[in-house]
Amino acid sequence: MTHADEVDRIVADWERERPDLDFSPLQVLSRVARLSKHLDRERKQAFARSELESWEFDVLSALRRAGAPYRLSPKALLQQTLVSSGAMTNRIDRLVARGLVSRQTDPHDGRGILVEMSQAGLTRVDAAITRLVDAEAELLGSLPPAEQKRLAGLLRKLIVSFEEPA
Repeated sequence: MTHADEVDRIVADWERERPDLDFSPLQVLSRVARLSKHLDRERKQAFARSELESWEFDVLSALRRAGAPYRLSPKALLQQTLVSSGAMTNRIDRLVARGLVSRQTDPHDGRGILVEMSQAGLTRVDAAITRLVDAEAELLGSLPPAEQKRLAGLLRKLIVSFEEPA
């Protein structure tokens, strides 16, 4: 027997007040929205323990995933973090000021630059991702691995329908 949650109560109230509507989408998407709030809180805490803001983690994790020497062009960072070029320039400037990245001349194009993660940036992003994975595993702890895998597949199917190129 599953326990009722706040979404069950909200949907029941709406069904009572508006029996002419189908509230089944709220059963899924209201829960996704509520989970998103819990996830955001856990992520902020994981990043804060590594002295990073969420946006700093986004940039540093893109560099980390690129592999050694942890270097990408600003354009590649834009594509991975989905921010404007002005926002990325500002983010790089702030990360440089904190000593977490540096700007290097692109060895293949003397006019271009690459953003390279420093050892301090590497240390922080590695600590943050460890904390993040631990926090997210705890959030999913009430689901057995098979259910986590099934849920991931269902969410992937839903997200692909939004993110597929036209």
